[in-house]
Amino acid sequence: MCGIVGYIGEKDIDNVILVGLERLEYRGYDSCGIATIKNGDLKLKKAAGRLQKLKQSVTNSPLGGGIGIGHTRWATHGKVCDENAHPFSDCTNTIALVHNGIVENYREVKEELNKAGHKFISDTDTEVVVHLIESYYKDNLIKAVLKAVSKLRGSYSLAIISKKEPEKLIGVKMGSPLVIGIGRKEYILASDTLALVGIAKQVVPLQDKEVCVLTKEQMEIFDFDHHEVNRPSQPIGFRAKAVSKGRYRHFMRKEIFEQPKVISHNIVKRVRNSHIVLDPDFRFYPEDLVRFNKILIQACGTSYHAGLIGRYYLEKFCRIPTTVEIASELRTRDFIIDEETLMVAISQSGETADTLAALREAKLKDMKTISIVNVKRSSIDRESDSILYINAGPEIGVASTKAYTAQIFTLLILALHIGHYRQTISEPETAKILKEAKKIPALMTKTLNLDHHLKAAAKKLSLVRNFIFLGRGINYPSALEGALKLKEISYIHATGYPAGEMKHGPISLITEDVPVVCIAVKDSVYDKMMSNIAEAKARKGKIVVFGTEGDKSLKDLAEEVFYVPDVPEYFTPLLVALPLQLLAYHIAVMRGCDVDKPRNLAKSVTVE
Repeated sequence: MCGIVGYIGEKDIDNVILVGLERLEYRGYDSCGIATIKNGDLKLKKAAGRLQKLKQSVTNSPLGGGIGIGHTRWATHGKVCDENAHPFSDCTNTIALVHNGIVENYREVKEELNKAGHKFISDTDTEVVVHLIESYYKDNLIKAVLKAVSKLRGSYSLAIISKKEPEKLIGVKMGSPLVIGIGRKEYILASDTLALVGIAKQVVPLQDKEVCVLTKEQMEIFDFDHHEVNRPSQPIGFRAKAVSKGRYRHFMRKEIFEQPKVISHNIVKRVRNSHIVLDPDFRFYPEDLVRFNKILIQACGTSYHAGLIGRYYLEKFCRIPTTVEIASELRTRDFIIDEETLMVAISQSGETADTLAALREAKLKDMKTISIVNVKRSSIDRESDSILYINAGPEIGVASTKAYTAQIFTLLILALHIGHYRQTISEPETAKILKEAKKIPALMTKTLNLDHHLKAAAKKLSLVRNFIFLGRGINYPSALEGALKLKEISYIHATGYPAGEMKHGPISLITEDVPVVCIAVKDSVYDKMMSNIAEAKARKGKIVVFGTEGDKSLKDLAEEVFYVPDVPEYFTPLLVALPLQLLAYHIAVMRGCDVDKPRNLAKSVTVE
């Protein structure tokens, strides 16, 4: 979850590291720091709080040099303070290190090092690692690093420099992501490809139990047994413009408004002459798809909500019983599967720790896996039997928006593809759905015109302390996602419920002070949803409704009504998502919240 940047080359080291850290702010952090080597001296600056504080310190007193490392920390061990911020150096201020992940056996190692006379200034597991490397260091840094990692247990990535070997930048990957960017007589190391943009044209992702040694002239990769690894580089895949806010105030707002383009791009890639085209990395033969008699979807957070909608598609169009599991819960159970069960793992980053762990558990049980990811070359990408990319481009706002709708669309395409080979959906019906799909980007653009109306409503709702979101059928997950967006970025308590469950307890929460946000589009459960709205109104709830254009009856029930275009039921979550995201966005902005970097949150949860 922390952000790591390392650089060796001729560019302004302070600027390169700080820009890289800015690109990684979305990962979530509560402190930051930088270390460089100049004229044989190891220099460190670090601070609790936002990156701006560190930038000001570096501006006032530049570090300089040709090699350096930087870090944004999301606290796991030890409170948020300057002492616990990275980078850390050893007793002699010779070696500096930054770390992402968790070292599980750090207490045991720390006790051994204490006995050997090492002194610690922090409460972190990270400081233990740099002292352990120091304990093995003689005259060869890479050998000391390899000895140190052989004693560590857990999931981690490291970037390491030493003033005794100032021409080397070392990276280590074990569980947590780390990628190498290749420039012109320069290399950059980071926990996310976004930090490489502007320097690297080519990237090499490290794999678990690998170490890289970077100089200005060359890159070497070894496994933990010090055997050399040869791996070709790959194009970085996007430009600096993709990681810029452009004319938008926030990345989240930009990404909300990019959704029509993302779905349009996916239609171009996926639909050819009324037929579905999948990625070359989709490696299942038709006979494999026919064989599966059960599907298990697993994911976390917003991806889990997309998975719930995916269940609707897979059961409707493929007639396959489908379960959806929260990855952190699934991986702790002795889940029962057989060779005819297919796992679908969903993760925007492709590095979500619990999703990855559940995927690995499935592989141990010989379960076949398809993963739906946004980030190519990620761990989940590499470790899955088959892959579908959602093609959403970089998503930097912590609260997922365009990745969510891209996941939904990809799940629909997957269901239609499987249904075709299982003969549970006819070719004319598939062609009709795909024809309707081509209209969705324009209808999403039309839906975004609700922006000003939503902003006006947000003024009245921004001081409310509790919200209830209600949905039924395919839009129950939309209610869950709407509630999650609101509490993620505005810090308002919000809960999503299936509307039919209200009478079983939650209806007691409704008062005149509690807005009830209802998704009541014209679908197969519309009449039942209208009854639930009437029940909420009878308890004096403030009713906010998202409905279908032309439905005038909603105005008699609700204080606020937002209309989305009339589409077939299976497309409604794609349209409803946008105004729900905008409502949360405007409320958060009016409350003065940091929309792109909500407190305590990280974009990619890479630790358990």
